[in-house]
Amino acid sequence: MAVMPLKRLLGGFVQRTVASSQHAAANRGMGAGGALARRFCSSSATGKTSKIPHLPKKGRLLTGATLGLVIAGGAYVSTVDEATFCGWLFDATKLVNPFFALLDPEAAHRLAVSAAARGWVPREKRHDAPVLELEVWGRKFSNPVGLAAGFDKNAEAVEGLLALGFGFIEVGSVTPVPQEGNPKPRIFRLRQEGAIINRCGFNSEGIVAVAKRLGAQHGKRKLAETSSTAPPTNDDVKQGGKAGPGILGVNLGKNKESEDAASDYVQGVHTLSQYADYLVINVSSPNTPGLRTLQGRKQLKDLVKKIQAARDEMQWGEEGPPPLLVKIAPDLSKEDLEDIAAVAVALRLDGLIISNTTIQRPDAVMNDPLAKETGGLSGKPLFDLSNSILKEMYILTRGKIPLIGCGGISSGEDAYKKIRAGATLVQLYTAFAYGGPALIPQIKSELAGCLERDGFKSVIEAVGADHR
Repeated sequence: MAVMPLKRLLGGFVQRTVASSQHAAANRGMGAGGALARRFCSSSATGKTSKIPHLPKKGRLLTGATLGLVIAGGAYVSTVDEATFCGWLFDATKLVNPFFALLDPEAAHRLAVSAAARGWVPREKRHDAPVLELEVWGRKFSNPVGLAAGFDKNAEAVEGLLALGFGFIEVGSVTPVPQEGNPKPRIFRLRQEGAIINRCGFNSEGIVAVAKRLGAQHGKRKLAETSSTAPPTNDDVKQGGKAGPGILGVNLGKNKESEDAASDYVQGVHTLSQYADYLVINVSSPNTPGLRTLQGRKQLKDLVKKIQAARDEMQWGEEGPPPLLVKIAPDLSKEDLEDIAAVAVALRLDGLIISNTTIQRPDAVMNDPLAKETGGLSGKPLFDLSNSILKEMYILTRGKIPLIGCGGISSGEDAYKKIRAGATLVQLYTAFAYGGPALIPQIKSELAGCLERDGFKSVIEAVGADHR
């Protein structure tokens, strides 16, 4: 939301009010108050009833107070810079959080996505701190803080979510054929622990519906680029992505009843990769039977080869095909991690996301009755587990593959720990569900402070610092 339209609206109201009073005064040769009194007396003398309705005292006081606030607010807003006003809007979203907490978790989620899709969320107008900028896969990220898959499953709110100030967002998981997912209820809040358990099971509208939305978004972006009056840049690293100022990832899944997982992922690649800045193969959700078996060495190697071949056989321009990543689970043994690292290095995967939700129940949640619900646990209790997997994978891949740290981040310090452990980028989900839009600028500001405190001039300098 821009400041100027509101300034003009309030400024216009004030100007019209003052002009009206001055006009009346000029016509009668007296002050605005005297003109109003004369009009009243004249009407009484002629026996005509005044057109001004009679208001009770409380009503007059309320009307006067409201007009006073509007005029005072307009005068004050007109002196505020856009960055300050933007900060107010983000802070104001904190007032809405208690309302969402009263709703059923899935209803609250649905409402949040709808609000973002309709643009009923603040737009970040402030520039990110230079220390947060980085380059990955030949693209410039304004900051390393992203939104994980699972929030916008069907790519309904890409523009609104990117406008919140995320450096990148990831939609999905998207399945080839629409499916309802598991029976409801399937999302459970563990509010005291800052956690969520879900067993949604890849509820998806399918790749056709998602392709239509992403196609429209991509076309809008291209049109904006074509009509832009900004001079072309000689920089080989492209600013922003295919959907707007931020980078867009597309997370692909398989249908529950499908017997050929590779075919499902290949179908997703053929249909959606043209709209993606990067692709993710999700083989780690605990809510689709048999999915995690695809993380085995042979299974993963065969799967990645087929998907890479499907991607590379498509026609690509100068940018080339989108990077391909794999999202893994936190519930893996040392041997499992070694196998995945070996496949990732041998097949030159473009990245790994570490990690998905866990089927474990850490001590922090054991006393919560909802901890007995089946499904994947996300949020603060996942942080240490996912971080240990992240550190191990950074060592196993010798820092040669970009890693996205996901799981339990709720502050800039948390994001910083992920980066020092080996993450190039980080993702939020559960903390965003609880904290809302105001959490994004907070985390970015805290992260920039952590980097500057320890003498890092950029995010890239801090990646894997704990291993040096």
